[in-house]
Amino acid sequence: MWRRLRRIALWTGGLVSFVFVGGLARPAQEDVFRVGPIAARPGEMVSGMIEVPAATDPGTQIPVTIARGERPGPVLALVAGNHGYEYTPILALQRVRAQLDPKVLRGTLLLVHVANMPSFLGRTIYYSPVDRKNLNRVYPGRRDGTLSERIAYAITTEVIEKCDMLVDVHCGDGNESLRPYVYMPVTGDPRMDAAVREMALAFGIEYIVVDRDRPRDPAASIYCATTAITRGKPAITVESGSLGATDPESIERIVRGVFSLMRHLKMLEGAPERVAHPVFLDPTQVVTSPATGILSPKVERGQYVAAGTVLATITDFFGRTITEVRAPLAGIVLYIVATPPITQGEPVAFIGAIASSR
Repeated sequence: MWRRLRRIALWTGGLVSFVFVGGLARPAQEDVFRVGPIAARPGEMVSGMIEVPAATDPGTQIPVTIARGERPGPVLALVAGNHGYEYTPILALQRVRAQLDPKVLRGTLLLVHVANMPSFLGRTIYYSPVDRKNLNRVYPGRRDGTLSERIAYAITTEVIEKCDMLVDVHCGDGNESLRPYVYMPVTGDPRMDAAVREMALAFGIEYIVVDRDRPRDPAASIYCATTAITRGKPAITVESGSLGATDPESIERIVRGVFSLMRHLKMLEGAPERVAHPVFLDPTQVVTSPATGILSPKVERGQYVAAGTVLATITDFFGRTITEVRAPLAGIVLYIVATPPITQGEPVAFIGAIASSR
């Protein structure tokens, strides 16, 4: 019944008001909340590992924390490390855990500390060193798939399907010079879109990508956040950090955003640090490489570029120019690949046009 009431609240447009603002009577929390072998009762914070069994390739573990408030409320999931070389979200969730007090928390916070342990320990960008798959392209995964697919399946069944809303936390991978921004999915459902928009604004990052082209099929959701959206759960994706660095500012931006979002959801007392002057970016485009070779970026993250601006040049391995990569539209450089290796078809840059006020 508790799960059903949450689901009804979402689809009747009462997500925010239902979460402690609307004055509705709430049933007592379930005695034990479980994620894999990890179990927490109200007022407890428990950490442990979800086991991903070996199959035709090795298995792995996913470190997870359940923080349960003494009072009932929503279940918010935070996922870090879908890309293992993206360190600022992983470090940020450690700080979130250290600052949590279940005694003042309403509801439940699920922290996936490192989703992609093989990539994290192997220091690989985008792809797992085990099966060469991008974890954030294989959701909802498969129980009997390769390791990345089994990780996605475990996160889908043990975390996404047990939460009410989700934040997938990223940063610029080891090759990406990135300025902070948030992906705000647009589904066409007014209630879902309103809830997602408020989550994006509450996180406190000024640049917001209006994300219109995500999959709609829950069986082929591809991305972590989209897996939540296609299951009726509001979700955003956050980007804060650059080039695999661990700078304090990028880490703290995530920590501050998490606690602001929790205040927005009435999981904590106080007012959220809502973005006062958001910059919506629509349309946006990932620019991919037409060739394999050595990349030289010609623009910087956060720079405004006109359509046709040279974003990067690519040479062969002897230094001869093969091609130039140009901006397909005018807008802000949200990230630019800033390390020399480049492979045909891989991203070079992400450009977002500044939209009118929304």
